[in-house]
Amino acid sequence: MAKVKKKLTTNQKRAKKTAKAERQKKYQWVFMNGRQVRIERPPTVDGVPLDQFIEENADPIWLHQNGLWELIPVEDSVLEPYSANNVETAEDERSLPF
Repeated sequence: MAKVKKKLTTNQKRAKKTAKAERQKKYQWVFMNGRQVRIERPPTVDGVPLDQFIEENADPIWLHQNGLWELIPVEDSVLEPYSANNVETAEDERSLPF
């Protein structure tokens, strides 16, 4: 004897559709070891990956506080501590009486 499948009501269809849309936003399908696997999507901010958003918008103090030192921009003056200007100021400081 074959079972008769009941049709979903309008509210049930709507709930099923919204649940599917939420799952698609939260998860993505990828292949691992030849099998299709569902994993959580990487976090994004306004559609931009989180790492790229941080690189573009974070200030050096925030990067330092959160241990992201490799993303802190380095100025040329920091790389050249013994330039002509710095040597002159160092000699001036030595001649000060205090």
